[in-house]
Amino acid sequence: MKPPPIFTLTGNLLWEKTFTFTDWSPGRTQRAAAESFQVGGKGINVVKMLARFGVPARALCFPGGATGADCLAWMRAKKIPCQAFPVATPTRTGTVVRGGRHGETTFLGCDAPPDAPALRACAHFLGAQPSGAALALCGSFPGWDSAAASPLRAAFGHWLARGGFLAADTYGPPLAWMVRRPVPLVKVNRVEFDGLFSSPQRRTAVAVRLRRACERWPVKAWIVTDGPRPVWLAEKNSGRPIALKPPPVREISPTGSGDVLLAGVLHAWLHCGATLAEAVAFALPYASANAARPDVAEFPLNNLPSSLSDID
Repeated sequence: MKPPPIFTLTGNLLWEKTFTFTDWSPGRTQRAAAESFQVGGKGINVVKMLARFGVPARALCFPGGATGADCLAWMRAKKIPCQAFPVATPTRTGTVVRGGRHGETTFLGCDAPPDAPALRACAHFLGAQPSGAALALCGSFPGWDSAAASPLRAAFGHWLARGGFLAADTYGPPLAWMVRRPVPLVKVNRVEFDGLFSSPQRRTAVAVRLRRACERWPVKAWIVTDGPRPVWLAEKNSGRPIALKPPPVREISPTGSGDVLLAGVLHAWLHCGATLAEAVAFALPYASANAARPDVAEFPLNNLPSSLSDID
């Protein structure tokens, strides 16, 4: 049987420059030793990694202006399949600074919500997809609660009603919307998961709160990441939460490791017939390998599991 296509939706595309310094300090003119350009956006990263797995996938995004054109040209050069819904506002910009005594620092430009025509076009595109397709909402989505986004929210609701697979790796209003629906998978980091609970509740263990989340919300499965610390996962009505430890690595840049993890989980779960625990165990070495490199989803695949049978 032909595997279902996977779509990712990035609501906040990023034109991003990285400057690498031998050393730098605030308050002075700095001269970089190297610079590079890349497109930021969690959904872009997921599709980039899915392509390395040989999985049919496409990144949906909202490019605008000259910066948006640069992003599309970069994705074409990288052979990242994408579906663009152009907007009037230029794509936001960002700068990553690496090197020296300071940790990697990212500066982001102002968010720009996709405009109404682009949101309607995206909603129409999703409505035309086969019921067996999978969709992942990745990253922040400015304007999710706006009236302009109502066609897109309706398309997501229709996607679920048709039995389509929907994953959420988001935060803020989109996450609050997702957890109130029977979404097959919510994958969030520890900070985003904490945000779903009151301050007193956050003092309880993740495992306890995961059990409460399974009881409180209709979400079918949860993954909670926490950097190099254990990843927690739980499925509704299927026992207690479990934790899996990522392989230790010397971290160069954590950027995109959660996206690589999601790509591995989707590949193993949807295309290889893995259980959720097997899918996370398969994906974790890839996420760690990503953290040990400066670029997203461009690490060597040597010594990484090529199939579920390679997992201990």
